[in-house]
Order: sequence, then C-alpha cells, then structure tokens
Amino acid sequence: MNQPESNHPPETETRPWWRRIPLTLQIVIALVLAVILGIALGAGNPNPSNAALINNLAIPAELVLKALRALATPLILVAVLHTFMTTNIPGTAGRRLAVLLLTNTTVAIIIGLLVANILRPGTWGDLAKPQKTITGQSLDPWGLVKDAVPEAILKPLVDNNVIQLIVIALCFGIVLRGLKSEQIAQGKNSYQPVEDAIAVLFEAVIRILNWVIALVPFAVFGIVAKTVAERGFAPFQSLAAFIIAVLVALVLQAAYYLSRVKIGSWVNPVKFLAGGTDAFLTAFSTSSSTVAMPITFEVLQTKIGLRESSASLGALVGANFNNDGTALYEAMSALYISQVIGQHLNLGQQLIVVLTSIFASVGAAGIPNAGLVTMTLVFTSVNLPTEYIALLVTVDWFLDRCRTAINVMGDMTVSALLDGKKPHL
Repeated sequence: MNQPESNHPPETETRPWWRRIPLTLQIVIALVLAVILGIALGAGNPNPSNAALINNLAIPAELVLKALRALATPLILVAVLHTFMTTNIPGTAGRRLAVLLLTNTTVAIIIGLLVANILRPGTWGDLAKPQKTITGQSLDPWGLVKDAVPEAILKPLVDNNVIQLIVIALCFGIVLRGLKSEQIAQGKNSYQPVEDAIAVLFEAVIRILNWVIALVPFAVFGIVAKTVAERGFAPFQSLAAFIIAVLVALVLQAAYYLSRVKIGSWVNPVKFLAGGTDAFLTAFSTSSSTVAMPITFEVLQTKIGLRESSASLGALVGANFNNDGTALYEAMSALYISQVIGQHLNLGQQLIVVLTSIFASVGAAGIPNAGLVTMTLVFTSVNLPTEYIALLVTVDWFLDRCRTAINVMGDMTVSALLDGKKPHL
C-alpha cells in the first residue's frame, strides 16, 4: 500500500536528542551504567537496606516482557495475513520456494538444538537456581494435531497458543488471497479494502511495538543492575557461553547454505560470499533484513549474476517468510533456559519447540526485533518462565545482528537454488 507523502520534508522534522541515538548505542550505555550501579549496590554482597531498591530495578524489564507477551499474538496474526495479502507468489515457482524455505528453516532449528544439546551453554556458570518445574510431556504426534485446532477463534489470542494462532492465520490468509486472485482475474478487486485494513492494523501494531522496543534500554539497565548487585558477574559467564553456542550454530547454518549453493546451483560459493558482502554488512549494521532487501536484490543480479526472476523470488518474496537465523535462535534460547533452570526438555517438548519456532517465524521478517516478540510464544509453548527473556535481552542486541545476516544469506541461497545449475547468457 502506498504511503501518503508527508507535508514536511524529513530534514525539517526534529526528534528528541535521545531518539537520535541508535538503539544499540543506548543499550551499550545502559549496560555500562547498570554495571556501575550494580557494583555500587554491592556486586554480589548487597546491603540488606538496599533490598527494596534492588528488587524494584527489575520492574522496567517486567513491564517490557508483559507488553511483548500482549503484542506477540496479534502481531503474528496480522503479520501473516499482511504477508499473504501483499506478496505476489507465482504458482510452480512459489511451491518450490515454499519447500526451500521450509527446508532451510527446519535445518536451522535442528542445528540450533543439536549445538545447544551438545555444548549445553546453560550449565556453564551460575545464571539462576531452579525455580520452576516443567511438566513432562511425551511425544504425541496425534495430540499435536488435535491441539492445533482451537476450540474458539479468539482463544489462541488469549492463551498465546502460537500453533493454533498460525493455523487460523494461514487458513484466513490462504482463503483471502484466493478470493483476491479470483477477483483480480475477473477484472475487479473488492477485497482491496480488506487488504488496506490489514495493512493499517499491521502498521498500528508495529508502531506500538516500537514504543515498547524504545523502553528496552531501561529494561536492560534494570535487570543487569539487579543481577550484578545480587550475584556479581558470575551469571554472565553463562550468557557468554550462550553467545558462543549461538555463533557456532550460525556458522554451521552458513556452511549449510554454502554447501546447498555448491550442490544445487551454478554459483561458486566463494563468488556467492564475496558478492553478498554488501548485503551481509548492511543486514549486520542495521539489524534489519527489510532494510537490506533492495541491496540483496541488487547484488544477486549485478555481483553474483542471477536472473532477475530468481533474485526477486528469494530476496523480495522469500524474505517475507524466511527467518532462519531467528528460528534457530528461538530454539536455542528455549533449550538454554531449560538448562539454566535445571530442567530437561524431552523429545516431545523439543519437537514442540521446533514446530513453534517454524510457525512463529512465518511472516515475522518484517517485524522489528522479531526475536524478542516470538520468543515469548516459543517459551509459552513448553511452559518455560518468560521472565528469563529479560536476561537474554542483554545480549540480544548483538545476536540479533548476527542472525539477521544469516537471514539474508538464507534469502540469497534460495535465489541461487531457484536459478538452477545453468547460468543464463
């Protein structure tokens, strides 16, 4: 949908000085100030008289997480509907695109779970003591299928049941898209008002989300200051192990992409990496695959040499559905926190994490800080305490950039595979 032009040129619009500071820099400043305050409050040996103040430091993080949980389900719902209504997907190529995207996302999640199970970063250091027991759940495929059908249309929104939510969103998205295509084939489109309404709703929820994201530095400041004051720096050893584990998994995912490019396309993997440098750096620096999208589309054609149709399907269409790096991160986060609190996610629960991560990544590519939003849904699906997400926020600003670069590499890989094994002349 075309956005109306502003009556005021961008250069005349003034923003408060704090809004002109990049969010990443705000978080870094918050981390430094939080460490200073935590040391001042005792750094592991707090004065009992400061107990109330230390406990109150966690309030901003609790409010941010509560807002994210409230926004997660409606945001994913309208994001999926918006993607289906606005994305132009051709028939045969679209089916192949869907298979490639699903395969890549599944492999990413499996890699994440394998690395988390082998390295077990949650056992490195002393992040927290067990506080909550996770109810055991056996592997029951038929039970998963039955649970995917909600008892009422609005119930998944209340229960934060992401699988039921995505089933509803996909059903409505596919039907609305089919009806729209029939209307267009008949030379009319009476569903344009519906598409416009979904677009406006999506934009409205995104703006509210941006308000919440603007408060993340305060959440980081509070939770880090509280952690340092109460327990010193020991908990951050575990977070460092988590960062290493995620980076290892992302490197393995990149290796998988390069092997797919080598086997399934005519593109040389070295040329693929060199040609995509601009897109990778843009994704890392901006933490947005949407911002990197036009650059990705350009380098695929000019520096790698793909056909325009292949480049557009992977970089423009696929980017609306692809979130491999984020899905990998969601799965690893769930397993990491389960290790931190001393609980074990069995095979059935890990399968639920896989399915939830796949479904939660659908249409989430255009959502800013999608990892924080969808993580609440993944945690809820296996009854993990979402309050631990507050600690992950302290490292998410860096890992978000890394996984965004992997998301873009995934888009480029899909384009290369769609281009086939013969270069065009």
